[in-house]
Amino acid sequence: MTPAAPRVTVTYCTQCNWLLRAGWMAQELLNTFGTDLGEVALIPGTGGVFRIEIADELLWDRARDNGFPDIAALKQLVRDVVAPDRDLGHTDRKRDR
Repeated sequence: MTPAAPRVTVTYCTQCNWLLRAGWMAQELLNTFGTDLGEVALIPGTGGVFRIEIADELLWDRARDNGFPDIAALKQLVRDVVAPDRDLGHTDRKRDR
């Protein structure tokens, strides 16, 4: 029997109107990881919460991590849990400045 693909949750603050940001991040994760993810759930919250978890592991917390994740960094965090050997293409390449 194959293990179930992990569930990602994005808990966002409804008072702060962060639904669009949460939805966009969920869409980006689904586009990148497809069937490697079992589910991406949006969970409404209050009090300035913005938290991303995968399989009950906290990946990002707005309060703890001082803001919102860059989408490339978020994809790398999810990749490290879901498919550590996966190449994320340009997301993994360092930017020239």
